[in-house]
Amino acid sequence: MARYLVTGGAGFIGSNIARRLLEEGQEVTVLDNFSSGHRRNLEGLESRIRLIEGDVRNEEDVRAALEGVRYVIHQAALPSVQRSVADPFPTNDANVNGTLRLLWESHKAGVARLVMASSSSVYGESPTLPKREDMEPAPMSPYAVSKLAAEVYGQSFTRTYGLEVVALRYFNVFGPHQDPEGAYAAVIPKFIALMIEGRAPTIYGDGRQSRDFSYIDNVVQANIKACTAPGAAGGVYNVACGERTDLLDLVAVLNEILGTELVARHEEDRTGDIKHSLADIEAARRDLGYEVEVDFAEGIRKTVAWYRGQLAG
Repeated sequence: MARYLVTGGAGFIGSNIARRLLEEGQEVTVLDNFSSGHRRNLEGLESRIRLIEGDVRNEEDVRAALEGVRYVIHQAALPSVQRSVADPFPTNDANVNGTLRLLWESHKAGVARLVMASSSSVYGESPTLPKREDMEPAPMSPYAVSKLAAEVYGQSFTRTYGLEVVALRYFNVFGPHQDPEGAYAAVIPKFIALMIEGRAPTIYGDGRQSRDFSYIDNVVQANIKACTAPGAAGGVYNVACGERTDLLDLVAVLNEILGTELVARHEEDRTGDIKHSLADIEAARRDLGYEVEVDFAEGIRKTVAWYRGQLAG
């Protein structure tokens, strides 16, 4: 048994990681300021975790959260490309300064390894597919820049201080506990919530933009394996399914599952959005032992069923 700190543990991805760690018999500390995470995501876990309501930018909060911790899984961030385009400063503060604070305090606390959430957005609009970790980054948005900066900080801490850091580049994660509300909600939960209610979703652009959608269980697996995978320290790894789906096909799949015939509305492309995304996941398979547990087709069925259950409840 080891103690894990999950930053952003009340968020979509963080809460799923915390839940899996508890199922595996590990001790879990959650650090979250609830700026984008939700207490409802931790329902049923309250008595089993050590919860610290605090901020990764705050020295005292981070030090308290790191007590007795062997592995850190860093999910805390201010998400959304569009939010960062509208105002880059909060995104930089949370994602860069927050990560730097966590790295520094983890180094001083003697943490064995820190695994951080990065993003496929660091690749930018390169037409080359699939995206490989050895490609030169070309971030388009301040959010993407913040994630790349955090990666580079992590690598510098591995080289300079000996803190083992692994960065995972997520490709469009979806699944239970993802928030469908708000201006910056991700496309899958937003589409599902609208279509369950019989409302047509809005697509920005022609709908042929494609994404490598990855069900949450795959991302949880990658994080936990990255904590102990030999030789992974200092590495950066894509986490996805290695298949892509365009938004018009996504709407068609949801119509089929829901038994609806809704037609998406179209609006102009949004600044900072990337046209196509597809991951090469061979490095994660080789170094982390990562495998796709749940493919897109199964994941979207599971996700729709979960949201239906939530709305019925």
